[in-house]
Amino acid sequence: MSKSHTGELPPTGNLWRTEELLELGYGPRAIRWHLEAGSLVRLRYGCYVRASVWRALSPAARSRQRIYAHDHGTRTTSAGRFLYSHTSAARLRRLQLWDVGDEIHILQQTRPSTESHGRDVRCHTRPVTDRDVTVVNGLQVTSLERTVTDCAMMLNYRQALIVTDHALRLGADPSALQSMADDLDGRSGIRTFRRVLATADPRSESAGETLTRELLLRLRIRPPETQVEVATRLGRHRLDFAWKEEKVALDSTVSPSTSTTGPPPRCFMRNVAGRRP
Repeated sequence: MSKSHTGELPPTGNLWRTEELLELGYGPRAIRWHLEAGSLVRLRYGCYVRASVWRALSPAARSRQRIYAHDHGTRTTSAGRFLYSHTSAARLRRLQLWDVGDEIHILQQTRPSTESHGRDVRCHTRPVTDRDVTVVNGLQVTSLERTVTDCAMMLNYRQALIVTDHALRLGADPSALQSMADDLDGRSGIRTFRRVLATADPRSESAGETLTRELLLRLRIRPPETQVEVATRLGRHRLDFAWKEEKVALDSTVSPSTSTTGPPPRCFMRNVAGRRP
């Protein structure tokens, strides 16, 4: 018997497929009532999340939750084995992304119809080896190096540089990345990938720092030292960028949302004593 449309949601779990709610006694009317009442949120066709949980998530966590919802919603309907790739793998690995959409990217042996995964899913069919596959939080995803490679071949230069800087800081193997680039010679996106490999820096600690460094290079300003510690009258401070001879420092500031979307970070110049010039 279906539960009353005014009944509480299940006490356990936060993510359900339609058939799971039906098995728990929540009929179509009850599901519709909870959606209209705001206690349930539909993340994709046939998959729902508890609204209180959804509202508490940050933008980056919501993007990851959409991937978990895709996995949960396709466990009984997937046309074949797949793994999460490109920016979806980057999100699951918590790599920094900037101004990237919420499309879900998967790698699969054969390209299915759009309807089999959803219109928000992009299916890729480039060959995958065993070393390209790993597991993150129970989901099959591309390895760190393969994730960087796929992102760099798809994204624009600045977006790809942010991902690569962060991946190198987390331990991605530069020689493996170079080998992957060599294997992709002539493919669309390879020029961006090679440019990223030539300029990536694992010392960058945020998307803001990466974008600032890229701007300095573009303006042909002499490269500064990075992550420089100095003693000031206010105590020790670590500077994002510094030109020691000129006693000038450059800091990048970035809001929490800038790691995924929004305008480039603001920057300001100052001398190492902490006074604006």
